[in-house]
Amino acid sequence: MAKYQKIIDWINENIDCGKLGSGDKIPSENELCEMFGLSRQTVRHAIQKLSEDGLLESRRGSGTYVADQHAEDGNKSVVAVVTTYVDDYIFPSTIRGIESTLSAKGYSMQLSFTNNTTGKERQILEDLMDRNDVAGVIMEPVKSALPNPNIGLYKKLIDKGMKFLFINSYYPELDMPHVSINDEECAYRAVKALADAGHKSIGCVLKLDDGQGRERYRGYLRAMTECGLSFTYDHVNWIDTIDIKDGKRALSRVKERLKGCTAVFCYNDQVAGMLMQVLMDDGMKLPRDMSVIGMDDSDMAKIGVAGVTISSIPHPKARLGEKAAQNMIRLIHSTNKAGSATYEFAEDVILRDSVRTI
Repeated sequence: MAKYQKIIDWINENIDCGKLGSGDKIPSENELCEMFGLSRQTVRHAIQKLSEDGLLESRRGSGTYVADQHAEDGNKSVVAVVTTYVDDYIFPSTIRGIESTLSAKGYSMQLSFTNNTTGKERQILEDLMDRNDVAGVIMEPVKSALPNPNIGLYKKLIDKGMKFLFINSYYPELDMPHVSINDEECAYRAVKALADAGHKSIGCVLKLDDGQGRERYRGYLRAMTECGLSFTYDHVNWIDTIDIKDGKRALSRVKERLKGCTAVFCYNDQVAGMLMQVLMDDGMKLPRDMSVIGMDDSDMAKIGVAGVTISSIPHPKARLGEKAAQNMIRLIHSTNKAGSATYEFAEDVILRDSVRTI
């Protein structure tokens, strides 16, 4: 990490938590040099970067202040928010976090849903081509692990000056910022928790068509390798959006590929809950016969299946929405093409009934 990044992170954190507000003066260059043990040149570089991102403004003879990032007078005061679904257990909290943060800065939110289809995504993007009131777009990608036919349309909008920030995942073909959990690191922590509990044969059930599944697979592999555990592809299960909609029936084949495993890491709590029900219906006792970890720490995880609560990695939900809105506002006011708006949350495992120690 570059030395100046320490100052950038410190100022960002103080603004995000409310310790520094619009119009507040930040410490002087000399004070920052002393606080961080850095040279004046390094401090000036950090301030310059934050000023380019629209976060700070310098006043000659007075100092440097937090910029006012309220919506400017005019017609560009709308932020379009596009998610795949609305009824998922994550999105309501995330949307509330986005809306409250945007409204506090004078922006209005327009909400749309793609239903995780590229056709609906294209309709929304085409509508944006004709809009003059949209300051930026917070977008959740559609099936982000697969080639997307709408990438060319995204590029046209970006060339027109439209600001995009992706949430939960991103399109590798587009060099644009995103706010998400660190899927690889969180998956690593989940599988490491199973290994620390004494499990040596650990399988996984991951989503094939979303980029999160790809990154969580990287975390699974890293944990297995670092823990010195043998790996076989027979224990790796890939499902897609349609499989999840089909429910337990789609997971019936998964139990066959988990033979020999004592534990399994699941893509999310929904998948974990469905798999647990399938295993229980087959006569298995959980967690005695199989330990399970999911992701998202949803209400489903806390309620559990047949009295067995589900161990899980929390999803930041509302915090992710707030951070996405904060970074979107910074992009709108930034003179950089993309600004410094990427942020990834790293969360720790919450162990519950579904994991036993061997």
